[in-house]
Amino acid sequence: MSIFSYHLVKVPFKVAIRGLFSSPIKKNTPGLIHSEYMTTMSLGIPILSPSRFHIKEIAIFAQWENEEALESYLRNEKFGKILAVGWHLRLAFLRDWGKIRGFKIPEHNVSSGNSTFQVVAVTLARMKPLAVPRFIYWGIPVEKLVRDHKGTLLSLASFRFPNTVSTFSIWQSEAEMTDMVYGHSVMPSPKRHLNAMKERERKNFHFEFTTLRFKPLAEYGTWHGKEKYIQKYS
Repeated sequence: MSIFSYHLVKVPFKVAIRGLFSSPIKKNTPGLIHSEYMTTMSLGIPILSPSRFHIKEIAIFAQWENEEALESYLRNEKFGKILAVGWHLRLAFLRDWGKIRGFKIPEHNVSSGNSTFQVVAVTLARMKPLAVPRFIYWGIPVEKLVRDHKGTLLSLASFRFPNTVSTFSIWQSEAEMTDMVYGHSVMPSPKRHLNAMKERERKNFHFEFTTLRFKPLAEYGTWHGKEKYIQKYS
């Protein structure tokens, strides 16, 4: 059975810039199904603010045929060794909405079994260039909602030129995440996410879009001096 992994690591500036144009993870890597190389961003910060972007901090979202393939890559490949000194989660698929090429998403959704356990959410989209201003207008309030929500343990956005955008969040419980999605959170303006979904349904921002939900299997390393974001494994 395939597994997913999400990696965060700080790299030298030259490596980060090269990665914007050519991913250092080879497509023919043994056991790799697909990967996305992205530069991280802070949620809720204005797009034109320098503090929005973290050029030397990268995010890798990948799917592997099995855990042994991931282990081999981290142990033996040059860029894998760089990822190995960063932070990453290993993830089991639960469910998805939407479609995106590259990944082999399981056909059947899986129940987490317990809505009180922690879950991980990843969104990935290919933007329509002319829809970017409208996407920013609706998206920044949603980013602030996720960033400030008491149920999030770690949250960030990421991008890759020319048109890939993504978000990543770890939630204290699946129930808190779904409450946020459908506007039931005890937060100011709780329907920000729900309203943005309605706007997307009215006129799509993207060529491709998917939201993926995962069960965390294991956590490795530290990020910004912190470890053990995951406390409750299901």
